[in-house]
Amino acid sequence: MSTSIPRPDALLAGEAWPAAVKLIMGARFARSVGQGALVVGFALYLHALSWSAAAIGAVLSAGLLLGVILTLLIGPASDRLGRKQFLLGYEGVLIASALLALASSATWVITLGAVLGGFGRGANGAAGPFGPLEQAWLAQNLPASQRPRVFNLNSTLGFAGMAVGALLGGLPALWGAWLPGALAYRPLFVLPLLGSVVGLILIWRAPDTQRPKPDARKPDVDASPAAAPVHSRAHSATHHAENRLLARLGFANVLNGFGIGLVGPLMAYWFLRRFGHGPGSIGPALAVSFILAALGAQIAQRIVPRLGVVRTVVAMRGVGLVLMLITPFMPVFALAAALWAVRAAFNQGTLGVRQALTMGLTRQHRQGLAATVNNVSIQVPRAIGPAITGLMLHQGWLTAPFILAALFQLAYLVVYQRFFGNLESAAA
Repeated sequence: MSTSIPRPDALLAGEAWPAAVKLIMGARFARSVGQGALVVGFALYLHALSWSAAAIGAVLSAGLLLGVILTLLIGPASDRLGRKQFLLGYEGVLIASALLALASSATWVITLGAVLGGFGRGANGAAGPFGPLEQAWLAQNLPASQRPRVFNLNSTLGFAGMAVGALLGGLPALWGAWLPGALAYRPLFVLPLLGSVVGLILIWRAPDTQRPKPDARKPDVDASPAAAPVHSRAHSATHHAENRLLARLGFANVLNGFGIGLVGPLMAYWFLRRFGHGPGSIGPALAVSFILAALGAQIAQRIVPRLGVVRTVVAMRGVGLVLMLITPFMPVFALAAALWAVRAAFNQGTLGVRQALTMGLTRQHRQGLAATVNNVSIQVPRAIGPAITGLMLHQGWLTAPFILAALFQLAYLVVYQRFFGNLESAAA
């Protein structure tokens, strides 16, 4: 496998990339700032409003489950209808949700905003349930050789925006004297509002032009390396081989989704319960974790040419798994926050290369389906995770979510290596 390492100037210039690629990545960065702020502030806001741990976990789960339903309804259709109009609609919903949250703290308003706007769940700047559309749009006009570079930079920008947002998420600690109690968190909703306005403008400007669909009677030059057709009769075999790969991806992602959902969405709340810290320290701590995740994405990009995609993912996430497992046993906040931040570099830093591998499992005209399978198979268990963890935290079980999450992530790494270890060229 050969994957060229981009020069910094080439990354900034978006060398030979379609205009849509740069605009979509710009929208992701803008969106990620608001997401990062609410990863810190939303659960703490609900706690200040006297919501229980179980209720906080339940509302986060409800938002993720709605996202799964929307993905199932819209993801495959985007291969036929295009992606632009759906992403524009999504940004409009986010704007309306943020305006509602700024106007009122009523339970129904907060619940509606969390479900429709995805408050607090974090997605590294991805477009929530329409994330598969975003991935397919990025991939549709790019040769396979450029996808690792683009997806890696896209995830890096998302982490960078999340870091900025998480740092801003600590601001309620500064203006608490003027806006006491839960009211101190209300201004944070300005950040997702502004991010979605910017994203709406950038997506509006992005051209959504797809390459012609391949003729079923002809070989597809961008076919999955797992089943490249050599003559017209191989089309059906290629189709079935891609389906098998997608089924394997889905199974592996179910394990990964549970591992993510049991800990990640409620980490700010866990810091509050475990150490009694507020947004002034939790915000900067999570900001560092996102900065290190962005650094990890660049490290992963440089390791891939030597180890391959799968071995890079398994090695880096294996280290991240160990760091996550020992985090809840740390006696002080500083040590726990430091381990969690370093874990992000190894765990989340592999996001871009994993997405590139996913896009290489099918031919171009089925990439919307591939991205949908990838998203849904992670998001369903990820949506269940916060509800389970909320119940655990409500009972005072502060360590159990980490142990359970580690077991799921270990199983994920085993099956990921087994299923895709011989498909390194899928992300080339």
